Amino acid sequence: MPKTTQKRAAKNAAKALSTSKSKMVKTAAASALTQSKAPGETTSKAAAKAASKVLRDGRTSKAAKSAAGSALSQAKGKKR
Repeated sequence: MPKTTQKRAAKNAAKALSTSKSKMVKTAAASALTQSKAPGETTSKAAAKAASKVLRDGRTSKAAKSAAGSALSQAKGKKR
């Protein structure tokens, strides 16, 4: 079963998308928001990289971190 963005994370993604000026935050939030409506979608490498940076940045909001975490959790992992 594919992962999807939950309602709370989707709400946070919409908030982060509309309030942030950061391209990284917008990329991660857009990815999470897309996945709330399209469960088969996965996070791209570029969006996963942006989400990772958002999570490590201490200046980003809780809403942005929630959206980034959701997007990152839906990224395809490395194959070993």
